[in-house]
Amino acid sequence: MDRQLTQRRLLRTWLRAGVAVTRSRQVGSRQAGYHPGSRTGRKEPVVAQQTTTDVISELTTDHREALDLLDRIARSSNPAEKRDLADTVIAEVVRHAIAEEMYVYPAMREHVPDGEKEVEHDIEEHKELEETMKQLEAVDASEARFDDLVRKMTEQLRHHAHDEESDQFPKLREHVSHEELVRLREKVNTAKKVAPTRPHPNAPNSELFHKLVGPGVGLVDRLRDRLTHRSN
Repeated sequence: MDRQLTQRRLLRTWLRAGVAVTRSRQVGSRQAGYHPGSRTGRKEPVVAQQTTTDVISELTTDHREALDLLDRIARSSNPAEKRDLADTVIAEVVRHAIAEEMYVYPAMREHVPDGEKEVEHDIEEHKELEETMKQLEAVDASEARFDDLVRKMTEQLRHHAHDEESDQFPKLREHVSHEELVRLREKVNTAKKVAPTRPHPNAPNSELFHKLVGPGVGLVDRLRDRLTHRSN
């Protein structure tokens, strides 16, 4: 009887130890950046939540990535690849610009000295970019004009990015708390998910328009993207 009781106690001890080890391994794998299992049966990276990246760093990264895509178009000699890259960069710049106008520009108006003037200048540059992107959408990638429009868009975007990064973004960071800039980044990322993917240069450039109508326009754009197999 005593022997059986001792065995049961040992068995409970081993079971508890096994559970503890399993939990430890699961926690360790998550901390190391991997899910313990997935639908594919392979370990997959866990996407770390961005809790400290602010909106300025996010938008600056957008600028760099868009300019990199434009440089790749300029280096390519494959019309199909050029078309695909152009569709991608157009979608990314459109989403970036709309999210900026919805959340970042109102903050600039409120906190940055001469913010209203700065924002009006930026919105005008967005309009010019949209006009160029609209033309780029309609031109075959094998035409010489396609390359001319890519160069024009690159110049416009590089100028716009330089204005924001060298002047406006430092002012915004100076006058707005880091916590609020992180919250703005979260709002911008959410806005990008529902924003249009195609340029609409004749649409009103207003925060209210984008918040009320933008998601519907974005839905129509994504439907068109699927029907035409457009990359975005």
